[in-house]
Amino acid sequence: MAEKITAVKGMNDLLPEEIGRFQFIERTAHAVFGRYGFGEVRTPVLEKTALFVRGVGEETDIVGKEMYTFEDKGGESNSGTMVSLRPEGTAPAVRAGIEHNVFQQDPMVRWYYLGPMFRRERQQRGRYRQFSQVGAEIYGPASPYAEAELLDSAVAFLTALGLPDISLELNSLGDEICRPKYVEALVAYLKGRAAELCPDCQRRLETNPLRVLDCKVEGCKAVTQSVPEVEAHLCEPCKAHYATLLGLLDALGIKYRKNPRIVRGLDYYTRTVFECVSQTVGEGGLGSQNTVLAGGRYDKLIKNLGGPEVPAVGFAAGIERLAILLAAQKKDFREPPALFVASMNEAARQRALTLAAGLRRAGVSVDQDLRGGSLKSQLKRADKSGAKYVVVLGESELASGKAKLKLMASGEEREVDLACLAEALG
Repeated sequence: MAEKITAVKGMNDLLPEEIGRFQFIERTAHAVFGRYGFGEVRTPVLEKTALFVRGVGEETDIVGKEMYTFEDKGGESNSGTMVSLRPEGTAPAVRAGIEHNVFQQDPMVRWYYLGPMFRRERQQRGRYRQFSQVGAEIYGPASPYAEAELLDSAVAFLTALGLPDISLELNSLGDEICRPKYVEALVAYLKGRAAELCPDCQRRLETNPLRVLDCKVEGCKAVTQSVPEVEAHLCEPCKAHYATLLGLLDALGIKYRKNPRIVRGLDYYTRTVFECVSQTVGEGGLGSQNTVLAGGRYDKLIKNLGGPEVPAVGFAAGIERLAILLAAQKKDFREPPALFVASMNEAARQRALTLAAGLRRAGVSVDQDLRGGSLKSQLKRADKSGAKYVVVLGESELASGKAKLKLMASGEEREVDLACLAEALG
């Protein structure tokens, strides 16, 4: 027997039941973000590595340890360009906006995206090496009104999914004026307790000190309980921006909690950062990886990547994590067929095949058991399919051209003309 080949570690298959949850999330994203005026953008999964080094930050864990990077041997000028599978969606979206002169043509742009991302990181519940995200970005406005509308769309998206117990947590990281002073105070505090930090945070203390605040290791969490808080170090413009945003969220009726530990793992954030966190615990929850949506403001990223100086704010949500929470609802999110056609004999099987084909061409979703089999087994499959109606074809139905159309939910039956079945189902 040939050796069984399995998937690459961390690259998960999605079977129809889970795909149903993914498609529900995607349909909801299209509907909600469409209402807010966002246009969908699709970027390649393969980008030049330099995009993420300059955009995300060379000292971040994503660029330093997690990207799938390799040499494109047929690169431009045949010189061997370094390319990477995209680990996140914001930098590629910004690159596309710059490359196609979008920001020069429109002073305010709303975009959203869906698609696979890749990071070679330690696998946990809801975290895989190939994963999918839905994200949204607003380019142009520097005011906190942009964050307020973006967060309103994020809350609307999560609400439309029907997810309970999601809390919004916010922080402000300041800007290039006040953040360096805060980082200086933070490093001065942490260096006094550096021996208590995990090896990763000892490295971060030299390369990316803010990330220490986000560490999930219990020892590091204990060390950071008494660190100086960033809000106390904000300059007046950053304080005013943050206060205005909180007031706008109050006006929108959006509940939130200030969380000074939120820093996010990317270098490009300025001022506002936020996370939407699932409070569901137990079997239906996400464990320690309970952030389902996160983002913030990144006013310098477009300029850093060679574009004009355009402020922006955005977020991304992990579709796998959202799907895990949906799975706890014990619902089948697949679109069920409108009709199941069962057949009693060989002649009826042939008629069922042509009947189903005609209905499908008319836009009706139809299922049938191509194996034939007993009527009992076919009706069992009809029930499993979730079909709204079932029709059974036998000798009398073939002779009369009429059949009983059964509503599966109630068992109610009515006689219909098979030639007009599409209208009867409508």
